[in-house]
Amino acid sequence: MDQKRFKKILKMVAAPIALSAFLVGCSDGGDSRTVATVNDEKITEGELNKLLQSQYGTTALDSLVTNKIVELEAEKLDIKVSDKEIAEEYKTYTESYGGEDALLKGLEEFNMTKEDIEKDIKNYLLTLKVMEDYIGITDEDVKAYFEENKESFNTEAQVEASHILVEDEATANEVLEKLNAGEDFAELAHDYSTDTASAENGGELGYFSSGQMVEEFEKAAFAMEVGEVSKTPVKTEHGYHIIKVTDKKEAVEADFESSKEEAREKLVEERVNEQYSAWVEEKMEEYDIKTSLFEK
Repeated sequence: MDQKRFKKILKMVAAPIALSAFLVGCSDGGDSRTVATVNDEKITEGELNKLLQSQYGTTALDSLVTNKIVELEAEKLDIKVSDKEIAEEYKTYTESYGGEDALLKGLEEFNMTKEDIEKDIKNYLLTLKVMEDYIGITDEDVKAYFEENKESFNTEAQVEASHILVEDEATANEVLEKLNAGEDFAELAHDYSTDTASAENGGELGYFSSGQMVEEFEKAAFAMEVGEVSKTPVKTEHGYHIIKVTDKKEAVEADFESSKEEAREKLVEERVNEQYSAWVEEKMEEYDIKTSLFEK
């Protein structure tokens, strides 16, 4: 469950939240509050709302209608998503984005908050659950999916590391001198590192496998022993790194029994993604849906 899945949630389920805030209850040109001026010429909130309605209203409303159908289907089937499930899913996204700060910055691009994504995570998980009967996955399907994609379930060798990133070699050597004198790595990361996302956590980067970091950094980290700090600064396109390796995990070949739940989850996601549009169309025929967005 990585950034691809996160983007899939935004694409498939998440309503355009910021846009919906404009559209719900908007005034169709009647609101005279000024939202911008050009040489003292006013642009009103009503004009903005009218434009948003005409260009994006149908898309936003369809998203809200679809989300409501998912909620009603879940009620009908007595399906619920727990706070724990939402928290676990949210934690997955924070880890894949390198921490909660990085994730929240990513959400800002969609004018979304943590509460917004938690709501859409809930809707996404509800969708997966209510569609399971519709897509009809058997144990044999899961087994076949695992065999076809076995390599993707293998665990690659991983390194857990922390780093202190600085702009120039002189500063990097200054940090190394302080480390050699017994000063605390985490405190120096907080004070010196230009990687603000990791600096707040003492420079912690978590686990990473081959291909996830820039080549020079990755080569150095994989060559180090657990507990070792790089003896010289490691130069990359981002600056100069002081690296500390805190743990290593060996590569593990997957077997079906230990990967069965993950395989089922991935297959469900794949089938839901493939059949979601058809399911929505079918459900829209079952419900009495009335819209009045463009009524005068």
